[in-house]
Amino acid sequence: MPHPTREPRSPDLDRLAATVLQPGFDGTTPPDWLRAQLAEGLGGVVLFARNISPDTAGLVRRLRAENPGVVVAVDEEGGMITRLEAASGSSWPGNAALGLLDDPERTERTGAEIGRMLAAVGITLNYAPDVDVNADPVNPVIGVRSFGADPALVARHAAAWVAGHQSAGVAACAKHFPGHGDTVTDSHLALPAVHASRDLLERRDLPPFRAAVAAGVRAIMCGHLLVPSLDPDLPATLSRRVLTGLLREELGFEGLMVTDAIEMRAVAARMPQTEIAVRALAAGADAVCVGASSPGGENVVALREAIVRAVHEGTLAESRLAEAAGRVRALVAWHEAARADGEAAPVPRDPAYGVSRLGLETARLALRVTARAEGVERPVLTRPPRVIEMTARPHLAAGGAPPYGPAEALAALLPGTTRETLTPERHDLPVLDGPSRAPLVVVTRDAHRHAWMRDDLRRIVRRRPDAIVIEMGLPGSPAGALYLATSGDSRVTALAAAEWLTSR
Repeated sequence: MPHPTREPRSPDLDRLAATVLQPGFDGTTPPDWLRAQLAEGLGGVVLFARNISPDTAGLVRRLRAENPGVVVAVDEEGGMITRLEAASGSSWPGNAALGLLDDPERTERTGAEIGRMLAAVGITLNYAPDVDVNADPVNPVIGVRSFGADPALVARHAAAWVAGHQSAGVAACAKHFPGHGDTVTDSHLALPAVHASRDLLERRDLPPFRAAVAAGVRAIMCGHLLVPSLDPDLPATLSRRVLTGLLREELGFEGLMVTDAIEMRAVAARMPQTEIAVRALAAGADAVCVGASSPGGENVVALREAIVRAVHEGTLAESRLAEAAGRVRALVAWHEAARADGEAAPVPRDPAYGVSRLGLETARLALRVTARAEGVERPVLTRPPRVIEMTARPHLAAGGAPPYGPAEALAALLPGTTRETLTPERHDLPVLDGPSRAPLVVVTRDAHRHAWMRDDLRRIVRRRPDAIVIEMGLPGSPAGALYLATSGDSRVTALAAAEWLTSR
């Protein structure tokens, strides 16, 4: 029996397949497998906190020594999602604080500063901003990462952030298309569903993406989301209706479409990574983010081989692969042209704390204080307090527990400050009375989402009505003698709260 005729393999098919991959890796120097893949045409690399060191710029140079055209990507939203400042906490309060202030010019300056920080180490692409409309306040994965719950507000700040960021020569990437704000499931753990009509999506979730496209955003990241009104069968990542029909044809986006990390359980629980990559490319994605790589890069090799095999078998058109690779190269060309304009100006830093002056000022302006007791005078704290921090399980997108919170900020201002931590697994209330009876500060993070946190807070305040409560997530019902809402969980929001409590 004669063999079926197959399309002849292009000489650069392997290189095309390599161009569309953006894997992560371990360590602060490129491992041998990564250097070999870069030399063979690997088109992208994603940096995480585990890759950041005082010589991150040197790491990026070593990556480009193997492939000058590599896209070096990072996830630097500011606020709770930071990579370059993961060891200390972000210099910017994050999107919720910016949305609260509703000053697009300040948001544009913030995007520009984050862009300049990334440009200084040679980053090509930033997986930010988050332009999801936080329609459900109990959303477990968006929250303070969003500019807010009003589509028009989110749209104007999305456009401002993109414009500012890309002025520094670093591509912005609006996420998570077509909108992750109305979900109660974390896509790192399972597949979220957005049960909204097409009309509601058009009015609520899509305006920020339309605004980002109009602002010239260079990339958009799709979310691992099932949106039945758009496609009842496939997550957005794998849906041609969503990626090509909606994003390309209806919204008119011509830039780079990148997937969220394909090891996330929302899609990885359904099929192998190799199938996810092929189907995403066929649906219209241009780059495949692979956050976790095996020690020798075996999964990256497998992905590359699967893409080549799919072209041979006819499940992925070579023209579609070539189009995707072309968009990766177009992003690199844009970045190189922007770099040719000269060095980005350094970010002005506060001399006392080493954080962005703009970021600290924004955190101070966004701080909201509710006094529930009469006669409160500042400074509220004149001696070292006892700080009880309530922290839920580490946010997977953030990469772990916050490295710098109000306890650290207060300890710097009032040496002798003590800290205790309560978690979902260990939250037996400590003894709250004693001979010293130090001032009590209770720190919560999205208490409105965690029943254990709300219950413990009520019990603490009942026994210590003089307690000061600092909410580092979305503001909730005020509690304690004083309630400070930061609208963000970063180093500067912690500093702003600590300063307010210790100064006149």
